[in-house]
Amino acid sequence: MKALVQKFFGSGNRRGILSMITAMLLFTTNDVFVKLSTEHATSGHIMLMRSGGAVLIIFMILLIKGETRQLKLSLDRNVLLRALSDLIATLTFVYAIFHMPLPNLSAIVLGSPVVLTACGALVLRESVGWRRWTAVCFGLAGVLLIVQPAGESFNVWSLLAIVCLFGVVGRDLFTRIVGISVPATVSIFSACLVMTLSALVMLASEGWPPLAPRELIYLSLSAIFMTGGYVMSIDAMRHGELAVVGPFRYTGLLAALFYGYTIWGDIPNDMAKIGIAVVVGSGLYILHREAVRTRAAKR
Repeated sequence: MKALVQKFFGSGNRRGILSMITAMLLFTTNDVFVKLSTEHATSGHIMLMRSGGAVLIIFMILLIKGETRQLKLSLDRNVLLRALSDLIATLTFVYAIFHMPLPNLSAIVLGSPVVLTACGALVLRESVGWRRWTAVCFGLAGVLLIVQPAGESFNVWSLLAIVCLFGVVGRDLFTRIVGISVPATVSIFSACLVMTLSALVMLASEGWPPLAPRELIYLSLSAIFMTGGYVMSIDAMRHGELAVVGPFRYTGLLAALFYGYTIWGDIPNDMAKIGIAVVVGSGLYILHREAVRTRAAKR
């Protein structure tokens, strides 16, 4: 028992857990400010303010860490493909959040560990046993319960949420392929720069409608919280074991449910509640099986 407690709450894992919880709270708060700004801000506004602000902040971090010479690695093909996947995920998320309740959208996107497991087996030829395949099937069924393709709430925005999910999975797949050869800050900088350039293209067609001070404040705060989330998630992965800190990613869903109810009065219907529980349960089981496989490989 003492060894188990030390494994989960030793100095490294304890820091990793706290960093992951902080990261998810920051990311979800960023989503809240994005949704609050959708009353007057366009998608181009949102993309530029969030990504442009993140580019400046991350570049300062690169300067402080002395990693600016590593920026040439941004031209690596897999880093660029990761940035493209992140762009797809961000674009579809921004468009979907205009029209979807935050808890439902967050729950769909948090199905990424489930889909990532399947893609890891099909694309990277990773070994996936029948238990994890069963969890994948249940997880996908949970996503369908949230989306409810046969229900009245199903529309094009639900489809965008699914595309966002696969964008997140693509980003994580290319993150695995890139590995530790490229600093995480460089990968994040590359993705945010691609998003910033895309936002400028969007604004060239949308124009620049004037924003009220309130929207400018919301989007500035969004950029700060998003960047903080990136930094804390990197810290979580560097100091804690993936199997230990990974499950705490779902604290973001609890935050989304809280924000959705207190700010907009959003309450998922009964089918969506069941779907959310199934997605979370499947994701946690997949992370558990990954921990089991890791321990077995070390013996």
